[in-house]
Amino acid sequence: MNVTANILERTLVYRAWQAPFAEQKFAPVLQGNDLRRARRVLDVACGPGTNAQHFADVDYLGVDVNENYIRDARRKYGRDFRVADARKLDCIAREPFDFILINSFLHHLDDKDALDILSSLDLILAPDGHIHILELVLPKDRSIARLLARWDRGDFARPLPEWQTLFLKVFTQVLFEPYSISAKGTVLWNMVYFKGKSKR
Repeated sequence: MNVTANILERTLVYRAWQAPFAEQKFAPVLQGNDLRRARRVLDVACGPGTNAQHFADVDYLGVDVNENYIRDARRKYGRDFRVADARKLDCIAREPFDFILINSFLHHLDDKDALDILSSLDLILAPDGHIHILELVLPKDRSIARLLARWDRGDFARPLPEWQTLFLKVFTQVLFEPYSISAKGTVLWNMVYFKGKSKR
């Protein structure tokens, strides 16, 4: 693990880094969905609970392997947060989730691990539910966004076509929407929002 990754494992540092961009990153989910209609939400690799505020009135569960993140999230939001490995979530699913969120996690995983997690999440997705994935895109051309994607602590930022291919191996596409996160008119990160449903 590099120095940047170690520093970002600290909750306060992570929050300070994410805070200016968290709402921009989450915007496509808000634009395309009425979150009040969700029945059971699973927030995979939830970090210190950054997304929890958007699900104040629904049954919400956030999971992450980082105990410090989970401890801080419980203290800050008073919601159901658990330390758990995203590869082993079937044991916590008493009933299916109709809204599964993955926000900037899969670019930390190679294709095999990412597919294993997506496949396991498909098993706990309600038949009428959707998976919502926000991910870091590796731009083709030289740019600040490409440089920042390369510097990210996740080693597997992918070009748009590779993300789409990966998602479609498990889910049926409802929406595949590229977007960007900017500051003062400069694009810092290229992202994609994928909304999918089970092929089962």
